[in-house]
Amino acid sequence: MSDSKALILGASGTVLSRDEQVFFANEAPWGFILFARNLSEPDQIRDLVASMRESVGRPDAPVFIDQEGGRVQRLRPPLAGYYPPADTLGRIYTQDREAAVRASWLMSRLHALDLIQYGINADCLPVLDVPVEGAHDVIGDRAYAHDPEIVAILGKAAAEGLLAGGVMPVIKHIPGHGRAFSDSHHALPVVDAGLDELRRHDFVPFKALCDAPAAMTAHVVYTAIDAGNPATTSPRVISEFIRGEIGFDGLLMSDDLSMKALSGDFATRTRSSLAAGCDMVLHCNGDMAEMKPIAQAAPVLAGLAKARAVRAIESLDRQAGAEYANLRQEFEGLIAV
Repeated sequence: MSDSKALILGASGTVLSRDEQVFFANEAPWGFILFARNLSEPDQIRDLVASMRESVGRPDAPVFIDQEGGRVQRLRPPLAGYYPPADTLGRIYTQDREAAVRASWLMSRLHALDLIQYGINADCLPVLDVPVEGAHDVIGDRAYAHDPEIVAILGKAAAEGLLAGGVMPVIKHIPGHGRAFSDSHHALPVVDAGLDELRRHDFVPFKALCDAPAAMTAHVVYTAIDAGNPATTSPRVISEFIRGEIGFDGLLMSDDLSMKALSGDFATRTRSSLAAGCDMVLHCNGDMAEMKPIAQAAPVLAGLAKARAVRAIESLDRQAGAEYANLRQEFEGLIAV
């Protein structure tokens, strides 16, 4: 941890190339992230995860994945079980609150069992965004509900299920992507809602989970707070609202720097995100030409950012055990109803 940089990086394929091994050894990213292009069969995934950690000489280096369920599920059968999208849990909630909370916890507990067998110990879940009518479908059924209180309740159960299984939850996309009318992968969403409305709606689930170990920012402009910068690069959004009003004091990582919502070259994006108050920058696509300037611009972890990174890893309980078949049976019974 002492010489880790404020970086989470991806790899290009199913094995680390020699160039990637050397690059990661020299640049010492704090963590890694996996996508479908990195995943082919069980032993290959275990070997890739081990080689990532070996490249930086840290057996506790976190390895992240987006394993939500529905359309955002990097590990799919037969590598992991099938899971429904989050809004399935929200629909259960309207019929039976207790069953929905249990199903949300179980789904994350099963995710943890799926992930830990490969050495993956961080999941970019729960999605705490609260969609509004007419918003872009980039969130859509990935959200638990259109009611912020329900999102908070089911999101909290999901985070607790991951932690119970030794996997770090990452709440996203703070302070809220549900109101965006464009997809930040392709364009910069601008949200014109007033501050009172953001407080009443968008911020609610993030306040409820402000003690989570990690969070991912939204590449979204909130004109009521900072009309010139998306949350990721806005000192005001991060200092006054994410850290201040929402009260989140865990590890704050940017969303993917390669997304089209951000402007400027990759070194500029890196410096702007970290200067605004992100502890860590994330780059996902494994493109070496993009990773090099990001790594060059990223500092070694220090101060509060380093303390938060240490706390995030300490949140993992590696002693937890559970019987997959029994949990899966209970979960399928709940969602079948």
